Amino acid sequence: MIYDAVETANREELRALQAERLRETVRHAYENVPFYRGVLDEMGVSPGDIKEIEDCGRLPFTTKEDFRAEYPDGLFAVEWDAVRRIHASSGTTGKSKIVSYTEGDLDVWRSVMARSLAAAGVTADQVVQNAYGYGLFTGGLGFHDGSEALGASVIPVGGGNTARQIDLLQDLESDVLACTPSYCLYLAEKLDEQRIDAEDLSLSTVVIGAEPFTDPMREEIEDALDVTAVDVYGLSEIIGPGVSIECAEVQNGLHIWEDHFYPEIIDPETGEVLPDGEAGELVLTTLTKEALPVLRYRTGDITSLTREPCECGRTHARMDNITGRTDDLLIVRGVNVYASQIEETMLALADVAPQYRIDLTREDSLDRMEVTVEHHEGYGDTPTALETRIRERLEEVLSVKPDNITVVDPGSIERTEVGKVQRVFDHRE
Repeated sequence: MIYDAVETANREELRALQAERLRETVRHAYENVPFYRGVLDEMGVSPGDIKEIEDCGRLPFTTKEDFRAEYPDGLFAVEWDAVRRIHASSGTTGKSKIVSYTEGDLDVWRSVMARSLAAAGVTADQVVQNAYGYGLFTGGLGFHDGSEALGASVIPVGGGNTARQIDLLQDLESDVLACTPSYCLYLAEKLDEQRIDAEDLSLSTVVIGAEPFTDPMREEIEDALDVTAVDVYGLSEIIGPGVSIECAEVQNGLHIWEDHFYPEIIDPETGEVLPDGEAGELVLTTLTKEALPVLRYRTGDITSLTREPCECGRTHARMDNITGRTDDLLIVRGVNVYASQIEETMLALADVAPQYRIDLTREDSLDRMEVTVEHHEGYGDTPTALETRIRERLEEVLSVKPDNITVVDPGSIERTEVGKVQRVFDHRE
């Protein structure tokens, strides 16, 4: 469902709107954020130099280190009496980054989240069970406000408490579940343990985000819960969830709401802007943020862009699924490895369950990589046979071979009910 006419605007109209908003964003940041004024002056760039959206490339990058250096409110562009809400990043890769919102920012957030949920196929007559965490994490309130703006009913259950989640799914006949992909899998296991058939639930859609996942994991979720699983993307520094989302009709890339967030893909090593279709680091510039305008934020997420119109009719750029993070790159014996490569390769095997962990250790100055994975229920062969198949597949894909692969019974690897799941454990430091 098209929620806002701008979703189908032609590229010329969109570029003109982006240019107008970029000019205002740069002026606002320059005049009200000492950090940006200092960096722009040092680069010899003034707000008047920014005329077209292509001029975005003349602006400085913003990094998570800049957020930490300016902690807590050095990047705010408004006085505290204009701030209506504070959120913070999860802090999974370091100290939390504090983010602020004016009333206008909250209106934009509600709007892009309502737009996102509509693209995911959510309608005003449905019930949304929100299992994202409420509080400083942006997921809970982002989904809550967006669902209400769309007109849907919201069950604000928050993260965890799986027994209650299952009761609510059954008793209130929830149509939509919003949560992390790892929690979807955890919930599916608990339904199976209680001998509850997912087909007997009213659940038709899950909107999953907050952690990377692969297409094989999505297929596991859709099969286990008998749903359509739609990928949503966002990050606290930009606004929260609602930066981009897949459309339920096509599920081929996440539509970035370019009227509010301008995307670029850069080479993570050189900073050079890459053409559409090439994978690199996603960079985002906010175009309408008041309290916290952000110029060319290096997200650390690896993806690619296409600006070809989608079959659903939307014209905004689409980003591919996140395939890794620049700061999650594993360097094993001098070779670059992404956990997502390992996951996608293993889960392509039908007998492998979507629960795994990677342990990195160092013995006598040599790196060791060990992979532990669960087999599916009903697997009839020996663990050794499956270990051999996994090793053969990984050796075809990876430039470095795992030192050990262990297949364990279902349920052996520790689960988490809340938060982002940890799959990589680096014991080398």
